[in-house]
Amino acid sequence: MLTGKELILATKPFAKEIRWKSWYLTITSFLLLIGSIAGTYYFDNIFLRIGCSVFTAAMLARVFIIFHDFQHHTILRGSRVADVMFTLFGIYMITPPNIWKRSHDHHHANNAKLFSASIGSYPIMTRRKFLEASKKERFGYLAVRHPINMFFAYFTTFMFGMCIQSFLSNPRRHWDSLAVLLLHYTIAIFLFVKFGWLTWLLSFSLPFFLAHMLGAYLFYAQHNFPGATFRNNVDWNYTNAALESSSFMDLNPVMRWVTANIGYHHIHHLNAKIPFYRLPEAMAAIPELQVATKTSLMPSDIIACLKLKVWDADANKMIGNDELYEPQVARA
Repeated sequence: MLTGKELILATKPFAKEIRWKSWYLTITSFLLLIGSIAGTYYFDNIFLRIGCSVFTAAMLARVFIIFHDFQHHTILRGSRVADVMFTLFGIYMITPPNIWKRSHDHHHANNAKLFSASIGSYPIMTRRKFLEASKKERFGYLAVRHPINMFFAYFTTFMFGMCIQSFLSNPRRHWDSLAVLLLHYTIAIFLFVKFGWLTWLLSFSLPFFLAHMLGAYLFYAQHNFPGATFRNNVDWNYTNAALESSSFMDLNPVMRWVTANIGYHHIHHLNAKIPFYRLPEAMAAIPELQVATKTSLMPSDIIACLKLKVWDADANKMIGNDELYEPQVARA
């Protein structure tokens, strides 16, 4: 039974990029994205245009996850061409690359730590801390984790969180956040004025809305699911955090392709240097990686994840509203 460093070492053979494959999957994904956007402009049939709009959202999600691999220096490292491509894509997705990388690296280094895991992730409160918090603090905490926030992630998480909030926190350091947002609005206004509201909606607004909504929920469910564990910093362990606090999202082949295998999230957190296209290979080869807490995009699993609110240290699990306010004696 491999554990700790031995398990991480066992994943190293898969943490080797196949360069031609990285380029092939990157270029074909970008071309499919560009082609689907073009379809929203040039098809006459409204149903084909709507289909292209939805496919554009799927491709934005896929390319974003490939962009995420590039930001980890997992694929195409050292390529100036790839750097330009993904920098422009990050700007297009209103995800300033520097801010994303800093916050996401922090998330990987502190995944499932109770008191330092909230940067680059959804906040986690213990039951005790939540009950001791003010009404304002409780409202803010629950609002960030609320399904409505994920549904409107295009506006809340990305426009406000990634751009406005980061700029206001440090204008000098995060000036690029404001620049990215202004460029985004400029493109939106141009499309609306030049091509009309329908083309603006199908080529720009709807794909962003759907892609950011999907991304926000995926990121939530990867670390907020029945069975996830959280630890104090002194009890925290990197390998355990990867395997016990990161889910395996069991998806159908189409959604695995759309999400570029990000559902193999426990393996990604164990070794972020494994390219997205080698994650299934690693899981198939290493038995210890096959014992993972599963979730999915089935309605029952989505509801089960969204119900979770705080970490109950006494019960050693995430709990929802139905258990949150129960007296300690009744819960024992």
